[in-house]
Amino acid sequence: MCCFLSTIWLLGPRVGFLVYWLIPYGRLRILATFDTWIWPMLGLIFLPWTTLTYTLLFRPGGLFGFDWFWMGLAFLADISAFGAGAARRRDASWYTGP
Repeated sequence: MCCFLSTIWLLGPRVGFLVYWLIPYGRLRILATFDTWIWPMLGLIFLPWTTLTYTLLFRPGGLFGFDWFWMGLAFLADISAFGAGAARRRDASWYTGP
């Protein structure tokens, strides 16, 4: 579990999702969470933190109570990543170099 958390922290949610897929229990959990392959694929492309958090928190009845707080934090992490990338592109557009 420590290696899994370190992977998420250092390399990001996509690699963390891949490592979770390689664990036999994790693969079963991912298959139980999503009915088709298209939703996790789209989630990893556009909202990776939200997809990973949803996979880790999912229970057969759905999400309950405090799970929505974690989903909100994951969504904010995804949105902030998009915002940071846009801000960097905006700042670099006028930069001509030394």
